[in-house]
Amino acid sequence: MQVMLSAGFIILTVGIYLICRYLYFRYNHPLINIVLLSAAVIIAILVVGKQDYAAYTPAKDVMTFLLGPATVALAVPLYRNRHLLKQYGIAIFTGVGLGTLVSMASVLFITQIGGLSREIIVSIIPKSSTVPFAVEVAALAGGNPALAVAFVVATGTFGSVIGLSLLSRFKIYNPVARGLAMGTVSHGQGTAMALLEGEQQGAMAGVAMALAGIFTSVLAPVLIALFVG
Repeated sequence: MQVMLSAGFIILTVGIYLICRYLYFRYNHPLINIVLLSAAVIIAILVVGKQDYAAYTPAKDVMTFLLGPATVALAVPLYRNRHLLKQYGIAIFTGVGLGTLVSMASVLFITQIGGLSREIIVSIIPKSSTVPFAVEVAALAGGNPALAVAFVVATGTFGSVIGLSLLSRFKIYNPVARGLAMGTVSHGQGTAMALLEGEQQGAMAGVAMALAGIFTSVLAPVLIALFVG
């Protein structure tokens, strides 16, 4: 029974994803975000069907297991566009480094002005890196890993919704710049949206996501030691 239920949830999730993906390409509106809309529809179905999250968990575990292969698959567009790394190598490294630093510094400034507790500040600083990086940075600095995950997911969702539209608003159309911005600020979700826009954008977003995680691991402890204590 559980196997059939899990299989049903997987089919339901994939079906909703495909519908939301079609709507995104059909209307090209930032609010029709594939991840956000899919999650909202699935949650609504679970609530209406009176199914708790525990019933959905086995199906979720199967699908999240595929995140590993999906991440590795980002190497394919990167390999096809490897000439961009040679052409813009210094700019990529510098841009992602500065972007990561500005992201953390701005959050540090805002949270301290807002008088938030040290635990929250430490948990939110690594928000623009992927979950594994953010959890480790937060845990080692005395933050709350669960809060860190929540901030990472919220950042990725928000960035994936408005990121590309905001870049267009400021007339930033270069595929390399768009990909680097999405990967630096919105990690995995931003990378997925960049890849939907184009292969070059997706390749650069994947590079930025990896570099942002490394920069976060190096710079976050320094910022926390200097300004949080």
